[in-house]
Amino acid sequence: MNEFELVAEARTDVGKGASRRLRRAGKLPGIVYGTGKEASMITLQHNSVMHNLEHEAFYSHILTLKIGSATEKVVLKDLQRHPYKTTLLHIDLQRVSEKEELTMRIPFHFINEEKCLGVKKDGGVISHMMTDLEIVCLPKDLPEFIEVDMLEVALDETVHLSDLKLPEGVQLYSVLHGGDDSLPVAAVHMPKVIAADEEEDAAAEEIAAADVPAAKQEDKDSDSE
Repeated sequence: MNEFELVAEARTDVGKGASRRLRRAGKLPGIVYGTGKEASMITLQHNSVMHNLEHEAFYSHILTLKIGSATEKVVLKDLQRHPYKTTLLHIDLQRVSEKEELTMRIPFHFINEEKCLGVKKDGGVISHMMTDLEIVCLPKDLPEFIEVDMLEVALDETVHLSDLKLPEGVQLYSVLHGGDDSLPVAAVHMPKVIAADEEEDAAAEEIAAADVPAAKQEDKDSDSE
């Protein structure tokens, strides 16, 4: 399991001007909050955070935040990115308490797609309707990802939220708040080009079938002459 440590400094200068100066110096302004403590303004090394973001697990792991000699456990809650540059503008971190449930977005890992029944047997293709999922759990139960097994999914079948095998202690945020667990996650269907060709062939067969009686009648008329 990956372990991530963020080294930060406390900051007292706030405002747009102060943030711009920090960014020019290669720093990333941020904030850490939660667990009933006062929010703290912090500064991190921009490139160090960018390096961590290359790892998918960074988004869904419990992180260690070190400020001076003190450390605390946090999770990544929000990132503000530059609209067109590959740089970050601000980071939000939330403190973690072992006794308090977290609400996090966790990525899906789709497995056995190459062995999928609807793909191997019928030539279907897989479409992903969702790429991640909002869950609620205690920090100790926080998964790195949620698996979606496509092995037994046949052509024209859909995997719904209710079909997922969630790890122990993990609940769907949407369901806890009155949402629907029948929403689609992934489906297997015929490629659009093939489906369109099949529709055209079916239409052509219908036209041909309709023309047969007329052709037979013409033959009868010519015979009677």
